[in-house]
Amino acid sequence: MSDAYKRAGVDINAGYEVLETVKALSGNRQLGAFGGAFPLSSVRTGDQPVLVAGTDGVGTKLLVAIEAQRHETIGIDLVAMCVNDVLAQGARPLFFLDYLGLGHTNPSQVADILAGVVTGCQQAGTTLIGGETAEMPDMYPHGHYDLAGFSVGIANQNDLLTPENVQSGDVLIGLPANGLHANGFSLVRDILFKQHQYALETVFPEVGQSLEAELLRPTKIYVNSVLPLLEQKLVASMAHITGGGLIENVARALPPKLSAQFNVGSWPVPAIMTVLAQLGHLTDEDLRATFNLGLGMVLVVHPEHEAQVLQVLQAENQQAYRVGQIAAGTKPVVFQEATNG
Repeated sequence: MSDAYKRAGVDINAGYEVLETVKALSGNRQLGAFGGAFPLSSVRTGDQPVLVAGTDGVGTKLLVAIEAQRHETIGIDLVAMCVNDVLAQGARPLFFLDYLGLGHTNPSQVADILAGVVTGCQQAGTTLIGGETAEMPDMYPHGHYDLAGFSVGIANQNDLLTPENVQSGDVLIGLPANGLHANGFSLVRDILFKQHQYALETVFPEVGQSLEAELLRPTKIYVNSVLPLLEQKLVASMAHITGGGLIENVARALPPKLSAQFNVGSWPVPAIMTVLAQLGHLTDEDLRATFNLGLGMVLVVHPEHEAQVLQVLQAENQQAYRVGQIAAGTKPVVFQEATNG
């Protein structure tokens, strides 16, 4: 075979090696076809099935992984960003596809990245049915890459979670995040590495581990914890807390003229966010509009279902907090000091 393409910077044989690696990691020997197939005969639906799709990337958290030369969990972030969005609509994620664009195919690096994708799919109970690895030497600097993904789920039309399901008096149940997840990293990197020039090896006592370990904690996947609630129709609406923080994302789960009232102090905020606030002189509004503040998913639950929801979550070993309530109001999301009672 001519090596002209390799001289131009693209190693086709390395791409073939990556494909074989992903086949082995995923256990799906059908990968590599022109398209991925998913058998609908294996899906249980109601009488009005509807597909729910979501696509996302990992953002500039990738730059931290590249600098640290740690790529084994970044694929989990990718899957989580997509499947949690699908879940927030009330759908069960079915399958996933990924796209990896890079300047040079380093089989070891790519194997680490895609191993994370496979792990994320396993955590979400989804099937990796395809993807694309594109080597583009003039597009990305050596060692750099971008990662995107696409997930499709299914639900019964009448069971989709919409803001119209929310009522005054509903309860907010928060599910803890695994640190920063994959949001706000342009601000994180600006504060830590541009304003203050900290090294990835730096350990803040209140954080308890290096910045490298803290920043690369993978996004939590909530599928296994939340699906039992969806199956029992115990959730009215849901918000996946991604870019835009608590303010923007919770607002998306509410109808007009109702307000999500968060009780400040009713859940723990990760120490890294307090550190960022101090170093970057961030206001409470900055934090709430950028980070998850320790809540990766917020469920809106009718009060008569609250006890059952908490019981189901406990059975799934999912920690949860009652973080607020829904009331009439013109401001979609407000924060108030927690009251005893």
